[in-house]
Amino acid sequence: MKYVSTRGGVAPIPFKEAVMMGLARDGGLLLPESFPDVRDRLADWAKLSYESLAFEVVRLFADDIPADDLRAIVRKSYATFSPVPPAPDQAWTGPEVAPVRPVGPVHVLELFHGPTLAFKDFALQFLGNLFEYVLGEGGRELNVVVATSGDTGSAAIHGLRGRKGVRVFVLHPAGRVSPVQELQMTSVLDDNVFNIALAGTFDDAQRIVKGLFSDLPFKDEHRLGAVNSINWARVLAQVVYYFYGAFRTMERTGAKEVSFVVPTGNFGDVFAGYVAARMGLPVRRLRLATNENDILSRFFASGVYSLGRVVPTLSPSMDIQIASNFERWLFLHAGRDAAQVRAWMDAFAKNGSLEVPRAADGSLDATLCAGRADTAATLETIRRFHADFGYLMDPHTAVGVSVALASGDAAGGAPVVCLSTAHPAKFPDAIGRATGDASLATEPRVEALKGAPTRKFPLPNDLRAVADFVAART
Repeated sequence: MKYVSTRGGVAPIPFKEAVMMGLARDGGLLLPESFPDVRDRLADWAKLSYESLAFEVVRLFADDIPADDLRAIVRKSYATFSPVPPAPDQAWTGPEVAPVRPVGPVHVLELFHGPTLAFKDFALQFLGNLFEYVLGEGGRELNVVVATSGDTGSAAIHGLRGRKGVRVFVLHPAGRVSPVQELQMTSVLDDNVFNIALAGTFDDAQRIVKGLFSDLPFKDEHRLGAVNSINWARVLAQVVYYFYGAFRTMERTGAKEVSFVVPTGNFGDVFAGYVAARMGLPVRRLRLATNENDILSRFFASGVYSLGRVVPTLSPSMDIQIASNFERWLFLHAGRDAAQVRAWMDAFAKNGSLEVPRAADGSLDATLCAGRADTAATLETIRRFHADFGYLMDPHTAVGVSVALASGDAAGGAPVVCLSTAHPAKFPDAIGRATGDASLATEPRVEALKGAPTRKFPLPNDLRAVADFVAART
């Protein structure tokens, strides 16, 4: 399997090289030259544990890693999760790291049972082990620079802390992540971890990271690596739980296909589902859900991708206006025409907007669609599902569930799987506003953080300041 850039300026490269490159050297994003068709394997895959399924999916894209080595990387990655006992009404009997809970009219795919209580652990535990493996082959070093709107930072830190040959620099928007999210990052005091509190938004942090990677002499001199979802391995690891969630839901309901609703800001998580559908997973509909920062839902309604102002919300990991992984969808939508992608991205860089023509039937994509839920709808969804079903969800999950209900997906023929991206204990303020009782949002690992010593480095919203900080420590 070889990888190419969405902007056409990188010769096809193997998986390990793509992982270490992160952002393509021409400024684009890397994608496999093709997606394997796995429809003839679905029946066998449906019987597998999560770990075994992850190995089968990943090996199709990582064929330059020996099978035994890859199996060991996968095993080590998910050994850090807290397995959940199976529900009594399902045939599957093994412990699960990604359980599906039937809750009222939807099925909730819980992705928060990893070490930092967020879905990012699925990719970043894997990527941390993958980095260590590849670096160990050549005795090299890597300096990871990552922007975070909340969960990526802590998951990256916990995936890379103490790793030999790796340093990690995390840029989070100062004052724009939840207190628990900040504690999960700044309470890690390992010598190879540097938390940067940036005076700006997530989009500012992401712009600075892309600026560092686009400066090729700087990137090469300081051996920069990426763990944001611009790194293909991040997306690949997340593809697995779409297969797993669909299998468990179809097993329980007897359905032949499912729909997914995905709360998203950077388009990486929903793009992983799009890849699964391209591989042959029977997905009727894949609906992304945004909060008030709705550049993506506006695009799928209008065909125009245009910048707005970032609005702080109860779901801070989605407070994003520039969705990096959207470029991967544009590349596929354009029939892998890199010149067209370059033209679109040049227009966006110049004007803050781009427009994509619709198909003859008026649609943009036969599988993808979108919806939006504001703060009031988010709070009402948390309140209602706790009151009616005894189920507590975090505000990001509530955005997705709210969109599923408002869109009518949950009343359709195919069961609807809503991705639950974080544990509610990470957002006690939102839980308190919705239910009147913030103490409902508890979890032992979160409680243990309170009062812990912390360390962070405040920096201005300036590319040169961040570059100098990284250079002085590498």
